[in-house]
Amino acid sequence: MAKEPASETLRIEGQEVRITNPDKLYFSKQAKVTKLELVRYYLSVAPGALAGIRDRPIVLKRFVNGAEGEAFYQKRAPEQRPDWLRTVTLSFPSGRTAEEIVVDDAAGLAWIVNLGCIELHPHPVRSADLDHPDELRVDLDPGPGVEWNDVRRVALEVKALLEELGLQGWPKTSGSRGMHVNVRIEPRWTFTEVRRAAVALSRAVEQRIPALASSKWWKEERHGVFLDYNQNAKDRTTCSAYSVRPLPDARVSTPLRWDEVLGHDVVVRIVGIGS
Repeated sequence: MAKEPASETLRIEGQEVRITNPDKLYFSKQAKVTKLELVRYYLSVAPGALAGIRDRPIVLKRFVNGAEGEAFYQKRAPEQRPDWLRTVTLSFPSGRTAEEIVVDDAAGLAWIVNLGCIELHPHPVRSADLDHPDELRVDLDPGPGVEWNDVRRVALEVKALLEELGLQGWPKTSGSRGMHVNVRIEPRWTFTEVRRAAVALSRAVEQRIPALASSKWWKEERHGVFLDYNQNAKDRTTCSAYSVRPLPDARVSTPLRWDEVLGHDVVVRIVGIGS
């Protein structure tokens, strides 16, 4: 008789979430983190993590074989899902549509992590208005050999420009080598218009500090820190705050205060969950 696969059921805010293969190592090369430990990490930071994904459709980036395995993006919500987990239907430039999950609470967060979602990838829209982003995303992507100090300086130039425009940016580490600055905006403009604004912002920053920043799309034309404006295209998502990244040390995309970015001794903050 076949042995029943191991599982553990968590009761989270009145809902039951079954964690399958809880002892399966999702990180094994450097940090040692099991699936259940990953779930418990996300539950421990749920207020912060949910602030970045609540009421937003989310793409499921699934690492079913752990961080060292191949990932795949699942835009459509699984057919087998709890009845308390809601969905919305998005349309894409290709003309296709997809019913995507919206995670509003800690139980939903645990449920998608159980599917192998090491990272959280929300769209920059709210469920009530799927055609008008309420967030402009600035992705600072350093090229090979670019130091963290240069990323920091470009981020501070982004901050200065935003403030001149009457906007506020919220910085966080990317969880890899770069930084993200998220800017809340009124949901009045289309994805095309928001992307154009991101292009203009990127070019303005490049003009201010041309030795450090680049808005050139072709890789062979870039230098320093690339401001990836295309993260604002309708079909693109980036990892949100407190997302664990699939790197050997299980580092986390961590929100920062601007004074932390400004400090001369600031380092890339890494929150290891396996140490």
